[in-house]
Amino acid sequence: MPNNFQASFPLSRPRRLRQNKVIQSINAEISSNIEIDRLIYPVFILAGEKQKIEIKSMPGIYRFSLDELLKELEEICELGINKVALFPVIEQGQKDKTAQEAYNPNNLINTALRVIKKEFPNLCLITDVALDPFTKHGHDGICDENNYILNDETINILVKMALCQAEAGADIIAPSDMMDGRILAIRKALEQNKFHNTLIMAYSAKYASGFYGPFREALSSSLQFGDKTSYQLNPANAKEAEKEILLDINEGADLIMVKPGMPYLDIIYRASQISHLPIIAYSVSGEYSMFKSAALNGYLDERKVVEESILCFRRAGCQAVITYYAKQLALWQK
Repeated sequence: MPNNFQASFPLSRPRRLRQNKVIQSINAEISSNIEIDRLIYPVFILAGEKQKIEIKSMPGIYRFSLDELLKELEEICELGINKVALFPVIEQGQKDKTAQEAYNPNNLINTALRVIKKEFPNLCLITDVALDPFTKHGHDGICDENNYILNDETINILVKMALCQAEAGADIIAPSDMMDGRILAIRKALEQNKFHNTLIMAYSAKYASGFYGPFREALSSSLQFGDKTSYQLNPANAKEAEKEILLDINEGADLIMVKPGMPYLDIIYRASQISHLPIIAYSVSGEYSMFKSAALNGYLDERKVVEESILCFRRAGCQAVITYYAKQLALWQK
């Protein structure tokens, strides 16, 4: 608003622009309709067949075996959802200290990618590039004898992992580990191996948050020691997030992620002001569980608050939102 704006009552009556739905639509800064093609649906995949197991802390969200996941994907495609983020539930026997299973070309996620891409060629597939599902200790990188997470050694594994996923059919790979320099290393590897059109969605501003608890239950990847504060961002910091975002842009990212979502709307807005790239928010498991628990207890109108939260993400500057409510939002729109 111009600094010389001085109109006052009764010359200025802001309620004139809110008097009915038609006038409100003229004054809307973003669309008040939920745009389904701006939603990304995260799904959990596990080994086996005929498995559809509800996650206790996330009512209505399931771990799927591949055969059951294909049924779920058919449903969401019919609802207009065209982007999914895949997260593998790795069996304990396949986990080790160096995450070797992460770059097995025939591991759970790479096998699923090939099958899904064949069945749903127009579905955009997003894969997580981080080691926490594959390590016994639950951290996003490999560690030394003092339990310090090793940056450069971890990057070497992340590059192998990203190449396997690109080869298997991932449209977008999403490094969520927060190691320094991993975007540049992955981008160079993709270029050298002629994966010129594989996008990188960088988890640039991923905070060391308490909102991830249900997700770790879903993946069975609880931490065996320490925390993630040596590589994820301090919730007290905003300028640090800007620095990380600018670094990832310079290293070749195509999309920028802010995670978690609702508690970090200010970071989303900051990102939108400094980045020419699309901004994606991840409305994380803890956010979903809070909404769901409040709704099940009758404390909140579930549809109203969930739709409002999506509008808040869009208002803050997001082009798309990863949300466990994506399917439900699409059903509500129906």
